[in-house]
Amino acid sequence: MSFPWAKHYAPTNPFMKWVDDRLPVPRLVYNAVGAGYPVPRNLNYFWTFGVLAGAALGIQMITGIVLAMHYAANGAIAFDSVEHIMRDVNGGWFLRYAHATGASMFFTVVYIHIFRGLYYGSYKAPREMVWLLGVVIFLLMMATGFMGYVLVWGQMSFWGAQVITGFFSAIPGVGETIRVWLLGGFAPGEAALNRFFSLHYLLPFVIAGVIIIHIWSLHIPGSNNPTGVEVKGEQDTVPFHPYYTAKDGLGLGVFLLIFAVVLFFYPNSLGHPDNYIPANPLSTPAHIVPEWYFWPFYAILRAFTANFILDAKLWGVLAMFGSILLLFFLPWLDSSPVRSANYRPAYRIAFWVLVADVLVLGWCGGSPATATYVIISQVAAAYYFAHFLIIVPLISRAERPRPLPNSITEAVLAKKGGTSPRETALADAH
Repeated sequence: MSFPWAKHYAPTNPFMKWVDDRLPVPRLVYNAVGAGYPVPRNLNYFWTFGVLAGAALGIQMITGIVLAMHYAANGAIAFDSVEHIMRDVNGGWFLRYAHATGASMFFTVVYIHIFRGLYYGSYKAPREMVWLLGVVIFLLMMATGFMGYVLVWGQMSFWGAQVITGFFSAIPGVGETIRVWLLGGFAPGEAALNRFFSLHYLLPFVIAGVIIIHIWSLHIPGSNNPTGVEVKGEQDTVPFHPYYTAKDGLGLGVFLLIFAVVLFFYPNSLGHPDNYIPANPLSTPAHIVPEWYFWPFYAILRAFTANFILDAKLWGVLAMFGSILLLFFLPWLDSSPVRSANYRPAYRIAFWVLVADVLVLGWCGGSPATATYVIISQVAAAYYFAHFLIIVPLISRAERPRPLPNSITEAVLAKKGGTSPRETALADAH
């Protein structure tokens, strides 16, 4: 989107002018995150989670590069190399815990970022490409997180790899071939470790590249906002710097504080104790679970227990991947012209039911696969798909939204108790 009122970069320092004329990086930064980039004036703190996700990725990349200098992707010593990092490398315990805790923090802020997009309709036109690239980033994150979990080579890592890759064998005809190709053999071993280590190291750089495209695509239509109303003029915007750099800075400070508390006081609270036991192919853990951020999808995977036309295991695999692929079609499943759930009472109720449903799926995914939890998982999984395939399309056609404000400025002034331009005009007319 072109903002005719946006300030343009004009360096006054001779050195910066020389650099900008030959390599316009200063101009690019100024126009992307500086005073040259106008943003809606009513963004709340939920819009800081994109910056927090970028900060979490930076932490993961920095700690991961240093950890890779000491890790050995060898089935015989992989677990010992992690213990070596923890015990013998200077600051190794800090790096390892920061990397493991950072993964959980990364997924936490990304989940909030996704649900913010669902609530405020950030997937709707003209921002479909922003949303689609975000889902691609999420898929890359899941692949990276899974492969990183395997590298610890503890009991839960080994058996998690065994179980998750085993589900690919349910694909008719080519399933077992895909599984052998993924593992480099018939069971998780040194070949799998080397492959997963290589990809785990590579994919964060791929994620960073897609994030750049994600931000680029965002700058074309501009940011969405809590009202869902498009920018009407200069009065609806403020420069990104200093207004939102200060706001994001505060959010980043709170994020780092929470991150430090978990890192220094509860570093193992989000992991599984069995992963401090070396991988043993002859000893199966009583309860195999992935990391907590995969629990909702793991619950969907386990919800299918009966064969119907296809094998139950194949249904589980299709449903697990389908639960994420659904997000790609959301911009077209929700045909309502109103974006923000603040003005869509029926959709707002459905949204909070979905949040509760995902939490229930997470609870079931982290619990033993007993009959009770499986039944709850089946009901919750059925509702998850019904929300996107039935409830959202029906609501978008039948719902009567509340009246939208004429502009962002009008909504801001009304919220602050001021007089909106519309109210002023009506008063003048009388």
